[in-house]
Amino acid sequence: MPGVQLTWLGHAAFRFDTPSGKRVYVDPFLTGNPKCPASEQQPERVDLILLTHGHGDHVGDTVDLAKRHGARVIAPVELRDSLELRHGLEGGAGSDPNKGGTVDADGVKVTLTDANHSSSDDELNYTGEPVGLVVDVEGAVRLYFAGDTNVFGDMHLIRRLYEPDVAILPIGDHFTMGPREAAVALELLGTQRCVPCHYGTFPILRGTPDELRELAPDVEILAPEPGETVEV
Repeated sequence: MPGVQLTWLGHAAFRFDTPSGKRVYVDPFLTGNPKCPASEQQPERVDLILLTHGHGDHVGDTVDLAKRHGARVIAPVELRDSLELRHGLEGGAGSDPNKGGTVDADGVKVTLTDANHSSSDDELNYTGEPVGLVVDVEGAVRLYFAGDTNVFGDMHLIRRLYEPDVAILPIGDHFTMGPREAAVALELLGTQRCVPCHYGTFPILRGTPDELRELAPDVEILAPEPGETVEV
């Protein structure tokens, strides 16, 4: 089975193509993202959007993309409700899980996990608790998008329950964990491959992949440039 092509779009935004050809976006902060290449800001196709929490640098262009491309949006229940009530997002049936719940989107199985952060929209409306996402991509690979979080001990439960193959972790510090905590997260998760994110977008996000490599020498740290694709 072919690998999954994962493209970093800067900050915490990603897209990947599944083996069957679906195009999935995670936290699609494209417009206004200083690290998102101009060529990536107007997607030609979007089949599925996954969200970790309600902050504007993660929800990003979700509503516009969903309306333009008819994409399904899977988000934690309060966030999903907020997007429907306040922004006119449609088609929410079965797309509003909570922590521990799994949604099967035509072979892309999305499970919501815990995350330690906050969650509100740009008007400071509460949008529920933040989550991480374990995504079983049509049986090809299991990706763990931690979302915005610090390290927490129950990451070992994510390892025990879901055995992710690749961890996508924030490392920027200040608003999320930095490299030191990310290295411990990798120990708890037991993953041998990591894609760092949520760094370098703004000066305050000062953590770097090289710092993480020094702290987690036994883990393969894949650090694509914005717009670059890696196979996972």
